[in-house]
Amino acid sequence: MRRGLLSLAWGSAQASASLTLASAAWLVSGLTASPLINSLLPVLATAAALLPLPQQPLLGSLLQLLATLLLLAIGLHRHNLDPATATASATGAASAAVGGGAVLPLALALLAVLLFGLGLQIGQLPLQRFLVGVQGISMRRLRSGSELGALLGHLLTALLFPIGKAVLQFSQALVLLLPLLPAALLSRRPGHRHLPTRSGPDLASAASSTALTASAATAVAASTAVAAAAGANPGGSVSLNWRCCLQGILFGSLFGLLPLWVRQLGGGSCFDFGMVLTAYGLGRLLAAAGPAGSLPSPPALVATAALAGPWRLHPARGLPYLLLAFTLAGTQWLPGWGSLVLFLPMGGLAALSDARLVATLDTHPDDSATDEPLRWQTLARSSGVGALAGSLLMGGTAQLLGLPLALPLQVLAFAAAAVPLSLAGRRRGLA
Repeated sequence: MRRGLLSLAWGSAQASASLTLASAAWLVSGLTASPLINSLLPVLATAAALLPLPQQPLLGSLLQLLATLLLLAIGLHRHNLDPATATASATGAASAAVGGGAVLPLALALLAVLLFGLGLQIGQLPLQRFLVGVQGISMRRLRSGSELGALLGHLLTALLFPIGKAVLQFSQALVLLLPLLPAALLSRRPGHRHLPTRSGPDLASAASSTALTASAATAVAASTAVAAAAGANPGGSVSLNWRCCLQGILFGSLFGLLPLWVRQLGGGSCFDFGMVLTAYGLGRLLAAAGPAGSLPSPPALVATAALAGPWRLHPARGLPYLLLAFTLAGTQWLPGWGSLVLFLPMGGLAALSDARLVATLDTHPDDSATDEPLRWQTLARSSGVGALAGSLLMGGTAQLLGLPLALPLQVLAFAAAAVPLSLAGRRRGLA
């Protein structure tokens, strides 16, 4: 198979994942308005990345297909409901409690998300290794496909719902997932199995200026990146970093309840929700396309932190989080499309904070400072743990105090986190 076709197939699969998970998040928010139950969705999608599961690309793809088919069946069931009920579920406010008729669809939707997360965890990392290590696709090209695919998936989330509701969303997600199946079959050949995380200087140099993970526009979409990059590492374990965990808590708590915020507080539709994700993803994409030299190299940052001494403040590191707090608050001050536009710089700031954390991560003592894939895996795994905790924390808080109070608390959390994330730690924790 030609590299161009494989790159397109990879991007198509990322579009399918973001479309499936974002559409599932909107579907669940229509079945129940309970913040705690809604916060379970990113938890179920992300938790699989924390389990020691086997790496089987074909099995992973089949699990994703099964999960999408299950979500499609739920969409068909909702479509066949009484028109008034279906319309209220699609555009209006869902009831705070789960009605008797929604218990089974809700349980099946959560199960489908869990299966989809398992499929990502089992299949995406070996597929990445196969595409980069065997097919010779550059990491920059693979990452561009991931970013563009995720952006396309979120745009389709917005555009397809007004036309055909969840049925069209999940059926299109199925179509987008199919092109990667031949690559999954090809990677099962004996000579292509158990590829190491680092396959010599070529892979390391190809990865030196890019990332292993796709963009994370929501905590749900973040699970795509976590599952893709935080899998089993045959060459060594992937450690956790507390700064990456803290950042994961911030974004997990924010995006875990985003569908409810759009639906309940903003009175928006799935189109609005999808456009918010698209603006955020576009911001990440534009930031990732910026000049590679805009961030200092890891050795330079390590030396700077060493001169500053342990646990000294580096205000520039905390600035993105203060700006995120300001822009998040601004979404409540500006009406309509004005608040939507603010998610564009939010995506850029999130990508900048990711890059700075990765640039300053120190890995195991026997690893080179240029082992960027391992640092991105550390970010992905640590952020996944944090996102899991943050989503549950904000969901429980909103359940107790009410959804309107959750957003001001989120703004305060971003502002407060700027202080610990500005610290220059000791040798292992300079991020």
